[in-house]
Amino acid sequence: MWQNIWNTLYDIFALVRWQDALDVLIVAYVIYKLLIFIRETRAIQLVKGIGILLVVFQVSVWVNLNAVNFILRNALQVGILAILIVFQPEFRRALEQVGRSSVGRWFGNDEQGSRTTQIQTIDEIVRAAEHMSSSRTGALIVIEKETKIGDIISTGVLLGADVTAELLVNIFVPNTPLHDGAVVIRGNKIEAAACFLPLSQNSRLSKELGTRHRAGIGMSEDSDAIVVIVSEETGRISLAQDGDLKTDLNVETLTEMLTSNIDKQQGWRLRRNLLQRFDKGGDDK
Repeated sequence: MWQNIWNTLYDIFALVRWQDALDVLIVAYVIYKLLIFIRETRAIQLVKGIGILLVVFQVSVWVNLNAVNFILRNALQVGILAILIVFQPEFRRALEQVGRSSVGRWFGNDEQGSRTTQIQTIDEIVRAAEHMSSSRTGALIVIEKETKIGDIISTGVLLGADVTAELLVNIFVPNTPLHDGAVVIRGNKIEAAACFLPLSQNSRLSKELGTRHRAGIGMSEDSDAIVVIVSEETGRISLAQDGDLKTDLNVETLTEMLTSNIDKQQGWRLRRNLLQRFDKGGDDK
């Protein structure tokens, strides 16, 4: 008996090529990444609905419910086009994530500032956020990463200035020409100010969040940009990334989150220098 089982299994696996195994692995990986991507989006409800319709469709075939089968068959055909239209933002973000992956980088090398320049830029952003938090000056600072946001930059006033804490603070002084809107930082430059950002359409957001925070979250949903937000009402510092909002941040936490994509050694050096400076008191305190 065992010999027969072994021979049967051998005959089955003898027909499997290495290409077949690779094919199955690729499909399984794509399905896995797709499920991970839609798990926290509204698309997950759509997937559940489609699954129910497919089950009902198959049942209608088995029990010869011709009218139900006809309706579902045509609805599913039209539904594919409807899905592409309704969930266009989700599909776009998925393709952007593919482009930002290590595979996507093979097709082009984006210009990136040196690690030292990145650290200096983060240093200036943190100092500006700390100052505006203490004075309760509202601010919205967008840090562009790999997804280019030229369409957002074009809505504001082009600056092309070096990133300094003093300039950032002055831009957001109330009742000045550039304070209403967002600042976009590209590389080590303040590319533009007074930019308009898309508001988040997430219905699960707290009703207490104002327009500034919803704009920051919306920007992080539509790109991989990081958005630093300072509340005008409370002075609290928040950070939006990938549609998620982290609130009530202190200097240390903000620095750690901004340096998460920088070499660990340089990131720790920046955090140590910042904490030493803020602990000393004086003008930087």
